[in-house]
Amino acid sequence: MTNMLHFTENHRFYVGRDFSLSSVDQKMLTLMYQPMVGAFAMSLYQTLYQQIGADRVGFSALEQQRRLFLLLELEPGERGRKFFIETTSKLEAIGLLQTTRKFLPDEDDYVFAYTLAAPLGPHEFFRNQHLTLLLRDKVGKFMLLALREELLAEEPETCCEAQGENLSVPFYELFRLNTQVIDYELEQVLYEASAARQPADSGVLDVTSKAIDYADLITRFPRGSANRVFVESLRFRTDQMAAINMTAKKYRLAVSDVCRLLDEDGAFNEEGELQADLLQYRANLLFRQSKKRSEESERMLGRLEGGGPEEQNPEQEKPVEMQYYLEVPLQLRSECTDHQYNYILRNEQYPFVLKKFFTQGATPDGVLDIFEKIDLNYKLNMEVINVLIHFLHVDRRSWAKSSIEAVASDMLGKQVATYEQAVEYVREKLRFKEKAASKAEAARAGGGGATRGRRGGIQNQKPQIPIIAETASATLISDEEMQEMRRLARELDEKFNR
Repeated sequence: MTNMLHFTENHRFYVGRDFSLSSVDQKMLTLMYQPMVGAFAMSLYQTLYQQIGADRVGFSALEQQRRLFLLLELEPGERGRKFFIETTSKLEAIGLLQTTRKFLPDEDDYVFAYTLAAPLGPHEFFRNQHLTLLLRDKVGKFMLLALREELLAEEPETCCEAQGENLSVPFYELFRLNTQVIDYELEQVLYEASAARQPADSGVLDVTSKAIDYADLITRFPRGSANRVFVESLRFRTDQMAAINMTAKKYRLAVSDVCRLLDEDGAFNEEGELQADLLQYRANLLFRQSKKRSEESERMLGRLEGGGPEEQNPEQEKPVEMQYYLEVPLQLRSECTDHQYNYILRNEQYPFVLKKFFTQGATPDGVLDIFEKIDLNYKLNMEVINVLIHFLHVDRRSWAKSSIEAVASDMLGKQVATYEQAVEYVREKLRFKEKAASKAEAARAGGGGATRGRRGGIQNQKPQIPIIAETASATLISDEEMQEMRRLARELDEKFNR
């Protein structure tokens, strides 16, 4: 709002909520939310909550905002209005309040709808990184850990790792609906109640919905941003909102990520048009960076939890059938037999297999990094990775990152998940290579002669060019004819030189 006269204590308001505060919710508001936004913001939240009876949900009656000012002991006027707006902004920032301004054409006036949201439970709160870090900045790390211990009761240690059996039976498996008898009056009442709830549901702050609406963007977009006026105009631009939603869905962006991209320079042109191509380009970069960070953190957690692939032992030894034996490479024939080599591929970890092929020194870090990525991020089975290493060696492929990742991607795309499937994959690739080589050899052998045509006839590959042979009947040129030819050549040179 640019004009403070659009928000006064004389304007009317109503409150909507579809929940009731429990004792855990009250404790969360006092211990977790109040340190982040202050006691006055919590007083405003409780005042709005009490506008509806504690044993009811829905909407309150229309009242003048003067009632809120008096209950909160705010000074009526510009100073009190600014303080009230700042306080509601704090509640909106932590997800407890959604403010909507609605225009009533019959009365030519605005009313304000305050939609309350329930506080997050302890588990959900500590999974929210933004709220956790904000509370840590307010109360400190050790106080935050103490609050977590106070609010969360852990499962007994003796039962954590024990296997359980679900004895509960879903309701719909015990009872069946009688679809032959339909109470149309009841169905009509339920339908009308559901339709009446739609406006309230659309106003609730929901970041898990499939589509991002204008309210989600504007409540999170910085007020002082230069692009704020362009984002406000998106309310009437359904085509641009559709483009934003398509980009967000394509690159799996959260609302905060979309707001950050729209806040960058160049997101809108001078006329306020959304630059969809630039938005997609930046969204792709953000998606790539997030994917890379998540993969790196996943690999780091894998090292911390498992101590690296070298220390992980297979659960049981797996035998290899004779029909799936791979031929031992030439450089390893002095070390192991066919049986021993295939046993290694089936049961050992990939660092051990790599050492067999890098005998002159340590395995390069780049090779270890890409195979660690294939193991922890791509989730390729260890025995399949070992067959992949065998294939890279026997096929004389490059050990560069792009070459290794190309083979791994092909295996993943073809759903190669077991040792037998990996062996069949390698054999098929080698057969295809041998067939291509034999065709090329045959083409080279018959390249100088003739090739067989479509109808079985013989066709020459090269056209026959006649060669002028020297014959005895060739006549010599006399001296007079030679002098005449030279004279004509001089005349032509003089003519062209002019």
